Amino acid sequence: MPIARAYAAQSARVPLTPFSMERREPRAHDVLIDILYCGVCHTDLHHARDEWGVGVFPLVPGHEIVGRVAKAGGAVTRFKVGDAVGVGCLVDSCRDCAPCRQGEEQFCIPGAVGTYGSRERDGAPTQGGYSTHITVDENYVVRIPESLPLDRAAPLLCAGITAYSPLRHYGVKAGDKVAVVGLGGLGHLTVKLAKTMGAEVTVLSTSPSKRDDALALGAAHFAVTSDTDTFTKLAERFDFVLDTVPAAHDYNAYLGLLKVDGTMILIGVPTHPTPLSAFPLVMRRRKLGGSLIGGIRETQEMLDFCAKHDVASDIELIPIQKINEAYERMLKGEVRYRFVIDTASLRAER
Repeated sequence: MPIARAYAAQSARVPLTPFSMERREPRAHDVLIDILYCGVCHTDLHHARDEWGVGVFPLVPGHEIVGRVAKAGGAVTRFKVGDAVGVGCLVDSCRDCAPCRQGEEQFCIPGAVGTYGSRERDGAPTQGGYSTHITVDENYVVRIPESLPLDRAAPLLCAGITAYSPLRHYGVKAGDKVAVVGLGGLGHLTVKLAKTMGAEVTVLSTSPSKRDDALALGAAHFAVTSDTDTFTKLAERFDFVLDTVPAAHDYNAYLGLLKVDGTMILIGVPTHPTPLSAFPLVMRRRKLGGSLIGGIRETQEMLDFCAKHDVASDIELIPIQKINEAYERMLKGEVRYRFVIDTASLRAER
């Protein structure tokens, strides 16, 4: 079996350290991928520190994977050796339940198999993209369009589809007024995609220093949420509010920014529950919804859309040896706007 170099958390709340593991030889429908880049998602940190209580250790995070096919199983039809490909948050699902049959594997009723922190059908733990290579069924692999830079495409495999799917599902269209709460790795792609779809975008942030970035990314307006007057000035302004923030905050205040029949969509996941009042919803017939990444078919659609419209992530490329520092900087909001690991640094490590 191929031996992969990686970085792993050996237990919760300890630094990631070098790790070696076996990847399976490609089965009939598998491809073995040489990983070139892997994005660093806030979910990686949640899992590495077991903040959701579902940790499987040792844990190799990483579900924003871009690389090239190194070997293909005998029955593979979708890819060939050398193809630029990506792997997002899922590597398998039951394939038979209603969501799977509809191409929405993320909602697999028995439970989809996550790229890391999950278990294969045979019970083996899955390990992610902070590694030199990975073996994945071709049905859970997507093609990276030629026009997308591979390093800047990596965050699209999670942050990109997490932003794109609700914009499509909830029907955001040209002329809609859209507020994006938070301007981090997920928020900056939400701004870019909503703008590209023709929406008038306002960024709502606790950080006044992000104003210039927000406008450069395509936002028409910017407001600071630490100023309590913001919620009065912007009351009943928006058709949609997309909330990307993974920290606890008051949903009720943001619901008040919606017009009658407006929709607030949660795509950030705070660690602790947030109290919710019925009044902001019932008084204006507002809706509160959520969205979870996207299926494989929609992820490919998103990549093709991004290639067509020249949308990619703003990144800081790092060596794997700086991953623990990157986690701390991510918590402080000190990245513009997504860390991406260059796995050449992992191959070079001795």
